[in-house]
Amino acid sequence: MAPPGWLCAGPRWSADGPALLWLHPGHGERRSPLPAGRRLGFVAGDRRHCVGVRRAGRYTPCPAGAEVPAGAVSAQCAECARLDRSHSVAADTIADDPRPYDVYLAWFAPGLVKAGITATGRQGVRLLEQAALSYALLGRGPLMAARRTEAVLGAALGVPDRFPYAAKRAARHPLAPPGERAAELAALHERARALPGLPESLEVLPCAPVHHDDVFHLDRVGPRHGIVDLAPGCAVVGHVVAAAGPDVYLETTDGRPVLVDTRRLAGWELAAAPPGARTTAAVSAAERDGPEGLF
Repeated sequence: MAPPGWLCAGPRWSADGPALLWLHPGHGERRSPLPAGRRLGFVAGDRRHCVGVRRAGRYTPCPAGAEVPAGAVSAQCAECARLDRSHSVAADTIADDPRPYDVYLAWFAPGLVKAGITATGRQGVRLLEQAALSYALLGRGPLMAARRTEAVLGAALGVPDRFPYAAKRAARHPLAPPGERAAELAALHERARALPGLPESLEVLPCAPVHHDDVFHLDRVGPRHGIVDLAPGCAVVGHVVAAAGPDVYLETTDGRPVLVDTRRLAGWELAAAPPGARTTAAVSAAERDGPEGLF
């Protein structure tokens, strides 16, 4: 865990695996890796803060010092969220981004496949963030060509560009074998590349499915995990068993399997749990998701 005074900013994925990001007004940012087997133990502070706005890879603190609801998916106040989306590829408010973009097909469960785009330079990290069990790239090109391709896939083949996150989480069990995922991706890839409406500036790529089994370790978890509901002063203590997207699966010190949605850790000051501490946070069996829980 981070030293006192650091604010959790939620999950961050890289090619090295999952981590928690921390913010400090005087010391910048740091990350705490969350590999399988690591002990994770923390106590929540007395309120959940807005994490502000991220620009050019850096955070600007919320000017109002606003508080956000403990159970919300987003850790931004309404004003900071508005500012974030005013300069966002996801919100279609950037049309002149010169970077190349990849169009992907992401597999979450049989029949649960979505299309999306990601900057080529991110090298697949976006698919880890979204908890895609497998994916295949369809093409590469300028931003507007990628966006147009995404729209064509939706109109011509009915491939959506988003799902409620709770649906993706619920569909992980039982875990389909990689061969089954690859076959469904290959069939959709073939149909997509044959569409007449794809932009000329899009370079169509061969189907080469990528599987995240060795990264997520979902074969180590069962279908029943209570979801941690964090509140002021509550503790969560256990060992990391697996992670997929924002979800970190823990086995608590008393042997309970629980799921921590690390998006809901953002905005809390989390102090290290003292030796011998046990999980005191409420654990709910109900799925909760809102509009910001899409993708």
